[in-house]
Amino acid sequence: MIRKTKIIATIGPATASKKMLRKIIQKGVNVCRLNFSHLEHDVAKEIITNIKEINQELYVHTAILADLQGPKIRVGEFDKPIALKKGAEVIFSTKKKKDTIYINYQSFAKDVQLKDRVLLDDGKLALEVVSTNKKETVVLKVIFGGLLHSRKGVNLPNTKISLPCLTLKDKEDLAFILAEKIEWIGLSFVRSANDIKTLKKIIDKQKLHHKVIAKIEKPEAIKDIDAIIDATDAIMVARGDLGVEVPPHKVPVYQKMIVEKCITKAKPVVIATQMLESMTKNPIATRAEVNDVANSVIDGVDAVMLSGETSVGKHPLKVVDTMRKIIRDIEGSEHNISKNKIIKPLTDNNRLLTNAICSNACDISEKAKAKAIITVTYSGFNTIKTSSFRPNAFIYAFTNNHTILNTLSLVWGVRGFYYDRGTTTDQTIKETKEILRAGNFVQKGDVVVNLASMPAQEKGMTNMMKLSKVK
Repeated sequence: MIRKTKIIATIGPATASKKMLRKIIQKGVNVCRLNFSHLEHDVAKEIITNIKEINQELYVHTAILADLQGPKIRVGEFDKPIALKKGAEVIFSTKKKKDTIYINYQSFAKDVQLKDRVLLDDGKLALEVVSTNKKETVVLKVIFGGLLHSRKGVNLPNTKISLPCLTLKDKEDLAFILAEKIEWIGLSFVRSANDIKTLKKIIDKQKLHHKVIAKIEKPEAIKDIDAIIDATDAIMVARGDLGVEVPPHKVPVYQKMIVEKCITKAKPVVIATQMLESMTKNPIATRAEVNDVANSVIDGVDAVMLSGETSVGKHPLKVVDTMRKIIRDIEGSEHNISKNKIIKPLTDNNRLLTNAICSNACDISEKAKAKAIITVTYSGFNTIKTSSFRPNAFIYAFTNNHTILNTLSLVWGVRGFYYDRGTTTDQTIKETKEILRAGNFVQKGDVVVNLASMPAQEKGMTNMMKLSKVK
């Protein structure tokens, strides 16, 4: 294991075949993202099956992230692009009428106010509300013009949107996702902690254990960020829509603020959108893109994500390899997060003992120059908590639960192993060290820290730590 920051790749036409999935996983992808904005269920089913087969064939634990579309507002289909000229007036309608532009947001005319901004195609086109009949029609003036293509996204940075967090499409997609053994569900356009709670109630009602990633794309989410982090299992800073909904120059500050809060609260955090965007078409990244990925790694994020670069890009293998090399070089430098820790995770009062052990295990591993922190886990909690301290030592998680192994593939510094043999704590400690040595993850004489629960057969919360050398 030579890399702690994980790579998420969005799967699309460029990478959907089993052959390409195998190649990108071998090249370094830890999590495969399925974007249900553009994915039919039969295609998704085939991709999921292929990933699970590859995991078994390669003895890896690639996770799957199912990304719900959320209340995404789009314009309709056109026979040809529409030219929007600066200063001209255009009519948007929630009904398909001649000489109007259809918009799929049924409350659009009711929710917008005079002078509200309407941004199209990731902010490339900007319009302003001139009038609305509060029923189905809105007249807008073009502020920044250009060609408007079919199905382009619409952002309303000044408008309070009345759409629910889960649309009818999301509920249909969610029913499919919950029937699959998928580890992570991405909730798009989160506005408040209640959005997360709504999704979690549906998952809990079915007695399932899918984890939720809250995607931060709206200004409302920034205002409620602490409650959202508390409510969710992980956070994604989705800079595409966020950079349209808020002034782009504010995004870097928001990104760093969110990363610090997530590490403090032991919640995995992902940075997404336009990380190596130019490599969608070009074989090399721009210097700015390389620095963008590098700075995310320096900040200590759990994972960095590729979108169009791997879903529709011309060079999916090269882009994964580029990201892997950037991560490797930063983590091997004096600028890696383990050597520059400035954030200390908070204590969870519900798990004081486990928190204390994980914290002290990381402190001891630093002082003893340990090569590994070995966790035995039944829920993943002690492993994620240990990871949040960003130790120099690699974290090796042992569990008899394949879902947890896959889930942990998104978490910084963690590599998982399936293990179901230990009947006593001593046996477990002995055998986990032997497994790591047999795989050349540790060598004879290396110091390791073991975390476990005693007695082992009760599978309780972490209450034991042992420091020892590999024989």
